[in-house]
Amino acid sequence: MSDVAPPVTVIPRKRRGVELLLILFAVAIALTAYVIIDLNVIGEISSTLPYLAAFGILLPLLAHFAIRWRLPYADPVMLPCVVLLNGLGLAMIHRIDLINDPPVFGARQQLVWTTLGVILFMLVAVVIRDHRPLQRFTYTLFLGGLVLLLLPLVPFLGVEKFGARIWISVAGYSFQPAEVAKILLSVAFASYLVEKRDVLALAGYRFLGIDLPRARDLGPILLMWLASLAVLVFQKDLGTSLLFFGLFVMMLYVATERAGWPILGTLLFAAGAYLGYLQFGHVRIRVGAWLDPFSDYDSFYQVITAQFGMAWGGILGTGLGEGRPGLTPLARSDFIAAAIGEELGITGLMAVVMIYGLIVARGLRVALQCRDPFGKLLAAGLSFAFALQVFTIIGGVTRLLPLTGLTTPFMSQGGSSLIANWVVVALLLLISHHARKPIATVVPVDVDSETTQLVKGLAR
Repeated sequence: MSDVAPPVTVIPRKRRGVELLLILFAVAIALTAYVIIDLNVIGEISSTLPYLAAFGILLPLLAHFAIRWRLPYADPVMLPCVVLLNGLGLAMIHRIDLINDPPVFGARQQLVWTTLGVILFMLVAVVIRDHRPLQRFTYTLFLGGLVLLLLPLVPFLGVEKFGARIWISVAGYSFQPAEVAKILLSVAFASYLVEKRDVLALAGYRFLGIDLPRARDLGPILLMWLASLAVLVFQKDLGTSLLFFGLFVMMLYVATERAGWPILGTLLFAAGAYLGYLQFGHVRIRVGAWLDPFSDYDSFYQVITAQFGMAWGGILGTGLGEGRPGLTPLARSDFIAAAIGEELGITGLMAVVMIYGLIVARGLRVALQCRDPFGKLLAAGLSFAFALQVFTIIGGVTRLLPLTGLTTPFMSQGGSSLIANWVVVALLLLISHHARKPIATVVPVDVDSETTQLVKGLAR
């Protein structure tokens, strides 16, 4: 007689109904914010509200049904959080549009980019369906990511705006290729590190109780350090340089569990940043705006007005439509967090940060749940890149850090970042589906029914 019973299929809860209710709640909050802004600024509800409401309900529902159809076991919380952030960003951009006379239509353009982002989100969910085949394209994706990252340096294609050369212009439209490179390099890093992690985990010299990597294994980190320095030197973009180098170093640490890699990476980036401070005026300007913005009112006007706006908003804010966020340059894009801090107060800004934190936490939970090393590392890398981007931009706006040129995900005006982040969330949900879908659990025959139910509950 066999000692093992037939496999027990453990079926986790899909929780698609919970996701739908959360999406409707998020849409209701965003539309309510839009109505309050119209009433406070123009004294009536805009005639475009029915069209916005139709799009605002239709797009999240399409994304939800794509998940329900193709990825039924995906995380149920991540998509509603993204819908809420995207909706609040649209409402705040609309509020800043109304400052102009006549009003501009940045929110309409942002809605177009949102539509494209949701379409790509659904394509990833429906077409790819499994993240594991992506592991086969390590060096192709790595080369493609590096080319995109350095593409703005090509003459007659790259465009310099606000002191940074991170855009390319095609047919009159601007695009940040680094946003796509972020995705390609994350996949390439995960695939490479899964293949080489045993070699990279070998310890070399031991210094102050820390095992440092062997000198022969330093090639990958030195290559990414040089690439990040090239971005800093030639594209004049500290934020993108930090994002890509930090992403690679963190994924090295997750793959090898060696503390020497992040310590070495931090020292290398600090050395590069210091050299950039000595050699480039734009880096010194940002450091000066961080340490003492009131020393030069003309040069640091943007940071100063953002500080005054958040101070005026205080704890609870001036109210939607009641502040003056338009006094801060680039309030729709780089400084949308300052506009939120002014009209919703520090409480509202903290709530937004908590939503970002929830997305990151769910992404890291996906990494913990995932059973294959490639998916685990990719989910951790995408989550960390998202967290680092939020930390650097909101830290820069609030003067916790020097200001960088990164965008506030899902909220800042701009199609490149919005579309790329929708794809990032689609990949995380893709990995989540495969991590949570049913598995066969073998239970011994002599185990009673109560223990069997306990095993099923734990597996859920």
